[in-house]
Amino acid sequence: MIPNPIYILAIESSCDDTAAAVLENNTVLSNVVAGQAIHEQYGGVVPELASRAHQQNIVPVIDAALKKANITKSQLSAIAFTQGPGLMGSLLVGSSFAKSMAQALHIPIIGVNHMHAHILAHFIDEEGFDKPEFPFLALTISGGHTQIVKVISFFDLEIIGETTDDAVGEAFDKSAKILGLPYPGGPLVDKYAQLGNPKAYKFTKPRIPNLDFSFSGLKTQILYFIQNNIKLNANFIEENRNDICASIQNIIIEILMEKLKLAVKQTGITQVAIGGGVSANSGIRNAIKESEAKLGWKTFIPKFEYTTDNAAMIGIVGYHKFLENKFNDISVVSSARIPF
Repeated sequence: MIPNPIYILAIESSCDDTAAAVLENNTVLSNVVAGQAIHEQYGGVVPELASRAHQQNIVPVIDAALKKANITKSQLSAIAFTQGPGLMGSLLVGSSFAKSMAQALHIPIIGVNHMHAHILAHFIDEEGFDKPEFPFLALTISGGHTQIVKVISFFDLEIIGETTDDAVGEAFDKSAKILGLPYPGGPLVDKYAQLGNPKAYKFTKPRIPNLDFSFSGLKTQILYFIQNNIKLNANFIEENRNDICASIQNIIIEILMEKLKLAVKQTGITQVAIGGGVSANSGIRNAIKESEAKLGWKTFIPKFEYTTDNAAMIGIVGYHKFLENKFNDISVVSSARIPF
C-alpha cells in the first residue's frame, strides 16, 4: 500500500556540491546545497578534495534539510540518492550514507540517474512553472553532458543526439580559462556577454552529422583566436572582454539551437524542455523562450535553483520511482558512467 503523503529524502553528491532535499509527494519542502570553494584555487574540481568535502558536509546538510522541512527521520518513506554519473569518490559518499541511513530506518533506497533527474526536474510542483506533456524533447546541457533526449514517459527516454567529445559546459569553462577568468568561468562568460556585441567576432560551427554535437574544435578555435590577437595587442582580452564573451556565447547558442530545431523537425515534437547546469545561462534561456513566438514551440525552463546540481531533482525521480515500486537493494553500485 502506497503511503500518503510520501516523504522522500534525496541526496545529491555527483560532483562538488553536497545537497539534500525533502519532498512531500512532488512538492519540495526543503532544498539545501553546500558548495566547495576549495576548488577555485585549482581552476577546476579536484576529485579527492571533493570527496573529502562531501564527508564533512553531508551530515549537516541532511540535518538542515530535515529541519527546514519540519519533519523527523521516522516520517521518511524512502531515501533517493545519485547513483551516477559523476565523480566516483563523491558518489560513494552519498550512496554509502543513503544505504546506512535507510537500513537504520528500515526504509527503501532508490538509485537515481543524475541526467534523468535534470529532465524530471520539470515535474516538481512549483507555482508559476508548467509541466511538459509526453512526449517532449529535453536538451540536457551541463559540464559533463550535452544531449537531446526524446522523453516518452517518466521512465521511457531515448537519447537521439549527444556530444561526440566535450560537453557544452566544458566549452564555456575552458573558454573562460583561456580568457583568464576564475573558476567556475561559465557564469562569468554569461555575465560579460550580456554587455557585449555577439556579432563582434565570428567563429565557425563544427560540421557534425544528424543530431550530435562537438565542442572540442570550437575550444581550439577560440584558443588560437585569443593567442593570435594577443600577439598583436597584449591588452586584447582586457579591452574586448565583453565582445569576446558575447561572441563565444552566441556561437554556442547557435550550435545548440540548430540541432534542437533539427530534432523538432525530425520528430515532429514541438514541446521542448531544457535542463542541466548550463540551462542557467541567460542567453540560452532567452533563445529557448524566443522559439515559442518564432517557431510555435511550447518551451519549459526549470526554476533557477533546479538547474544546477541539487537534490530536489533527485527527489522527484525518487518519488515517481516510489510510485512504481522501483527500489534498489543494498547491493546497488554507484557508477561514474551510467546509462539512462
